[in-house]
Amino acid sequence: MKRSNAKWYLLGAVIVVALAIAAFPGVRSYLQQGTAVLGSADVNKVIEFIRSYGAYAAVVSFVLMVFSSVVAPLPAFLITFSNAAIFGWWQGAILSWSSAMAGAAVCFFIARALGRDTVERYAGKGALASVEGYFQKYGRNTILICRLLPFVSFDAVSYFAGLTSIGFGSFFFATGLGQMPATIVYSYVGGMLTGGVKYLVTALLCIFALGIAVAIAKGLYQDRQAKQAEAVEK
Repeated sequence: MKRSNAKWYLLGAVIVVALAIAAFPGVRSYLQQGTAVLGSADVNKVIEFIRSYGAYAAVVSFVLMVFSSVVAPLPAFLITFSNAAIFGWWQGAILSWSSAMAGAAVCFFIARALGRDTVERYAGKGALASVEGYFQKYGRNTILICRLLPFVSFDAVSYFAGLTSIGFGSFFFATGLGQMPATIVYSYVGGMLTGGVKYLVTALLCIFALGIAVAIAKGLYQDRQAKQAEAVEK
């Protein structure tokens, strides 16, 4: 997709969303409630919010996942847990995986269309900087690695990938492959857990993911220090 064409597509999408928000109070209410639910980081509130839409729960969950990827960064496994609890583990896994892929694609094309300056103002300079080191070290493998780590910003990786020369096909494939193991595990575990046990497992998953992230960050820092030392010696 050429950047000029992508800009027009995005502009059209923004206009449509703006008109929908202005014309339909229900859309405004949904966005406000969704923002509050995502901000709470409470699995039970997410479940209650999605279930409240009855027959449209799957659609609401899909939009919520895309929304969380593009606008309100949130560990994806919270929504994945909710989907598993509501729809069953394998149906929830399919819904979570497909909606996460859609969110990643939207972030990618926003970055590809608007460029770094705009994305930094939108996604945050710090968020992009946090994943830039991964791309410098691991290249295209970064996407696959980061998708396995729930506490590496999902949207920041997608945005930054859109700023690189990587093709959308490669990005989409790596995202899908990297998301699949975590989605299946979180869905299966989330479908079986309730109450305090769910919070315990969630905490353990957070600690595990954080440990991996710290280990990778340490490796990146050590490599950077080594390169700086080499530059000084030269």
